[in-house]
Amino acid sequence: MRLVFASNNAHKLEEIRAIMPAGIEVLSLHDIGFEQEIEETGLTLAENSKIKAETVYHWLSDNGYSTVDGVFADDTGLEIDALGGEPGVFTARWYRLNDGMSAAAPLNDERMIFAANRAKTLRELSGKTNRGAQFKTVITLIRMAQNLTVQVEGVVRGRIATEEYGQGGFGYDPIFIPEGYDKTFGELPADLKNSISHRARAMEALVKIL
Repeated sequence: MRLVFASNNAHKLEEIRAIMPAGIEVLSLHDIGFEQEIEETGLTLAENSKIKAETVYHWLSDNGYSTVDGVFADDTGLEIDALGGEPGVFTARWYRLNDGMSAAAPLNDERMIFAANRAKTLRELSGKTNRGAQFKTVITLIRMAQNLTVQVEGVVRGRIATEEYGQGGFGYDPIFIPEGYDKTFGELPADLKNSISHRARAMEALVKIL
């Protein structure tokens, strides 16, 4: 089976390929020659996940791809209890939201974006005792032959650390401590993180319906 993952995020792609069972080949957007930007205009993770999957599905159909069995896309959000579920759908570039940076030029360096997002999170939670949070991933799968759309999700509860720990993972990993552990995703071995993460749980649900 060959599936297109509607992303060029190298970190996500590495996690997805590590989780996907043998016999299922995962192609990136780069692998199929898809180079256009996908505008994520949804107000929920489910909406954005569907927008990405549908955009690539229509592109594959228009370009006559017959060797691909389906396309899937994910959207992931960090939902912090004390902040009413923020940043949620704005997780990827939260550093620009309501922080006096909306008119500023966006950061283009991935590491700088990750660092700015983590710094904003720690500032927003400064002095707060409730540091509960969860990561949620929503995956939309579209099967090419049947034009069938299915959505699954995965959630991992945890808490936000008071400072950054670990160099592993990406994004918010150095400040997110999953429930049942005393180390952040940034400190845990990649294989362990990939077995308990929100993305892993969503992928487990996806694999069951493939």
